Amino acid sequence: MSRVIAQVVIAAGTVLFRAATQAWGQALINAQKSGVARETASAAKQTATKAGQQMTAQEAQMILEVPPNAGWGEVVKRYKHLFDVNEKKGSFYLQSKVYRARERLEEEYPPEERAASEQPKQEISASSAADAQQQQQQQQQQ
Repeated sequence: MSRVIAQVVIAAGTVLFRAATQAWGQALINAQKSGVARETASAAKQTATKAGQQMTAQEAQMILEVPPNAGWGEVVKRYKHLFDVNEKKGSFYLQSKVYRARERLEEEYPPEERAASEQPKQEISASSAADAQQQQQQQQQQ
């Protein structure tokens, strides 16, 4: 008797499963015809776009704690300080926020201004290297 009941339950379950899958397939076809699928897809795309948006320039300035009219040199100075502090004692999350803020502000400043603020540092380091080399030569001669 139990064997018959088990076979009836399995047969009923199989019929129900087939009916449900056919109904689901028909519902998808109807949704595509009515445009519901396009609306759902566009809503999902907008949500994904919002999640992957870059930060605003104002947000980047707040993270690096620089005023809106700050020069590129000041931005780099704040970036290096905050990046180093978070590298030693802080969190990787904050460090990545600081990095993304600098990236975002890089887009705001023209390349000429960035190059001009970095060029004096390179000249200073080159001249200090030449001075160090001269000092070494003088020491070797003595």
